[in-house]
Amino acid sequence: MHGNLFRRIKLLSPLFEELRDGNEESVMKIEDIKGFELLKVALDSTKELLQSINGGSKLYQALQQDQIAYKFQEMTEAIEAALNEIPYDKLDISEEVQEQIELVHAQFRRAKARPDSHDLQLERDLAVALKEKDPDPAVLKRLSDKLHLRTINDLMKESVAFHELVIASGGDPGERFEEMASLLKKLKDYVLTENPEADTSEGEKGLIKHRSPVIPDDFRCPISLELMKDPVIVSTGQTYERSCIQKWLDAGHKTCPKTQQTLLHTALTPNYVLKSLIALWCESNGVELPKKQGTCRSRKPGSSASDCDRTAIIALLEKLANGNSEQQRAAAGELRLLAKRNADNRVCIAEAGAIPLLVELLSSTDARTQEHAVTALLNLSINDSNKGSIVNAGAIPDIVDVLKNGSMEARENAAATLFSLSVIDENKVSIGAAGAVPALIKLLCEGSPRGKKDAATAIFNLSIYQGNKARAVRAGIVPPLMRLLKDAGGGMVDEALAILAILASHQEGKVAIGQADPIPVLLEVIRTGSPRNRENAAAILWSLCTGNIEQLKIAKEFGAEEALKDLSESGTDRAKRKAGSILELLQRLDVKEDSISLSSL
Repeated sequence: MHGNLFRRIKLLSPLFEELRDGNEESVMKIEDIKGFELLKVALDSTKELLQSINGGSKLYQALQQDQIAYKFQEMTEAIEAALNEIPYDKLDISEEVQEQIELVHAQFRRAKARPDSHDLQLERDLAVALKEKDPDPAVLKRLSDKLHLRTINDLMKESVAFHELVIASGGDPGERFEEMASLLKKLKDYVLTENPEADTSEGEKGLIKHRSPVIPDDFRCPISLELMKDPVIVSTGQTYERSCIQKWLDAGHKTCPKTQQTLLHTALTPNYVLKSLIALWCESNGVELPKKQGTCRSRKPGSSASDCDRTAIIALLEKLANGNSEQQRAAAGELRLLAKRNADNRVCIAEAGAIPLLVELLSSTDARTQEHAVTALLNLSINDSNKGSIVNAGAIPDIVDVLKNGSMEARENAAATLFSLSVIDENKVSIGAAGAVPALIKLLCEGSPRGKKDAATAIFNLSIYQGNKARAVRAGIVPPLMRLLKDAGGGMVDEALAILAILASHQEGKVAIGQADPIPVLLEVIRTGSPRNRENAAAILWSLCTGNIEQLKIAKEFGAEEALKDLSESGTDRAKRKAGSILELLQRLDVKEDSISLSSL
């Protein structure tokens, strides 16, 4: 179905190519454009469908044949209806192209009248595989071939798609969940039994095991950064190791550690899909499944660290200290990877004396060496004890210099390192004093999407310290934040609002934000934003309107009262409080204006 629809749509391209290259001065009447408008809507919807099929779960699609076939038929009918409305005789196109488009239109008419038939063999095989505990290998082979799930890598991709489906559905994809999990397990067992060398030979598996493969980030708990054994989903859709997130909740926290969004509830939903995916990865990489994590903590310095290779680390440090430039670059790169791999390595590398050597390399004239050094320090800083060692080695001025003058990758990782170090309050002061804030603002404007987020996160954390708020405002942070806030498609609205909310509590910040015409966009966020963003927008608006009758009047002019009444009923607890406070200010303004009107009479 995907292939047929894609092929037909592709045949429309000569029409648009000829229109694009034709007479630019030709003008069409409004009624003649209707067909193109309908076609744009139909093609946008079709593109979404094709992308969802191409990157979605194959098992889910196979089990939902009826619904997906109906969607394809809907798209075919929509495109055919749009083609009916296009006045080809009024278009500046050649006869050859017109004939081709008429032929394509005829194909769409036939497809509309004769929908694609179902794959009956696939339906029968799915039914057998679901019903029987040990299905016939021939059935599993047909399913494996038909769905292109022939190797462990194929199954891992399917598991990722399955995981995305779970997240998108809020933790429960519906009644098909158990069926999909059962089929995935049976196909995995079949592939491992019938084709154990589908992806890797035994020798390669041994080599991979010896190399201690890097754990995919999605398999690590965002809190402990270790491979998860018992992954669970919280209300924001993020996944954590059960023991770690439970410890976080037991400490009284009400937010998601990764997104900082307020948790709607504290129920933990087992992420069976990710658990299965981790098991597949461990099996295919020769890694022993992790023991269930009873506590969530990193190993302390001085404790046993048998999982790291001390001899190899010492050899790398020797190259850092005494090697030529190429050896230093290679050694810094190895340490960067080792520090990312697990908590044991982070302790071992620091204990071996790597931190001062890596700090020296921050001043290297070789861009790649500098990137490796700053990223290795970033990975080492995940360990709280290492944060102090990095600062004590005099790293902050050098990291700020990399942030100002390094390659884009080095600058972005320097920003992430400064954020990690700024978790300790006294470091916020040192980092701000070293001149980091203007450089972070520059990265916020110039960086990649990931770099902008790293810069924003660092700025937010640094601005918790009052002195850094003034530094940020004086360095001109408000205009770029307003641009990010107004660019809904840029993916930085959350970060921009969070920083503006913290700056609005400072008098200089409040004045700078007030001069940037913020109220229309803040009210738009309050009307249509996420719960967290509505809360931050209300907090900013409250700061602006408190003690400033001009801002209050502007808010009133742009219809703040209706938006705030809705927020006071449906927002978070903090948002409700802020909305209520602003509504009180607006009521006082009304009373004052009424009094002035009466006195003038």
